[in-house]
Amino acid sequence: MIAICMVVGKLISQWLLDSYQFTLPIFVCVLFTGVILSNSLSWVGFYRVFDRAVSVLGNVSLSLFLAMALMSLKLWELASLAIPMLIILLIQAIVMGLYAIFVTFPIMGKNYDAAVLAAGHCGFGLGATPTAIANMQAVTERFGPSHLAFLVVPMVGAFFIDIINALVIKFYLWLPIFSAPIMNG
Repeated sequence: MIAICMVVGKLISQWLLDSYQFTLPIFVCVLFTGVILSNSLSWVGFYRVFDRAVSVLGNVSLSLFLAMALMSLKLWELASLAIPMLIILLIQAIVMGLYAIFVTFPIMGKNYDAAVLAAGHCGFGLGATPTAIANMQAVTERFGPSHLAFLVVPMVGAFFIDIINALVIKFYLWLPIFSAPIMNG
C-alpha cells in the first residue's frame, strides 16, 4: 500500500505540474493519497491497516530522518551564533512549556490524552511534526499508549499544517511582487 501511495502521489504531483503549472512537494501528494486510500479501504471494509506495522515503520522512518538531519548539520559554521541560539532556544523552550502546561493541557481536557497532546504540541513549538511524534513516543513508551494523540497530532501536523503551508507558500510565490524583476536605483 505504501508503494501504491508513492506511485499515485508522484503521478498526481506530475499531473498538477503539467496541467496547471502548480508545484506541490511530492510528499504532500503521497500523504493525501495515503489518507484517502487508507480511509476509503477501511470504510468499505476491504482492507484494514495493521497498526503495529505502521508503528514500527513510523519509528524506523522517524529514526532515519532524525539521524540524516543531524548528520547533515554543519555545526562548525554556526559556532559564532552558539550563544544567541542557545538563548533563543532556552526562551522558546520555556515559553512553549508554559503554553503547553497552562493552555494546551487544560483545553484538551486535563487527562492523559491531553498530556500526550501537550507533549506533541511542545514538539511542534520546538521543531516540526517529527519532533512532535518523537516527544509523544517518549511519553507513551513510559506511561502507555494514547490513540487519540497519535491520531490527532500527525493528522494536524503532517496533513493540515504541511499541506496548508505548502499551498500558502505557493500562493504567495504566485503574487506579482515576488515575480517582478528588481529594479536598480
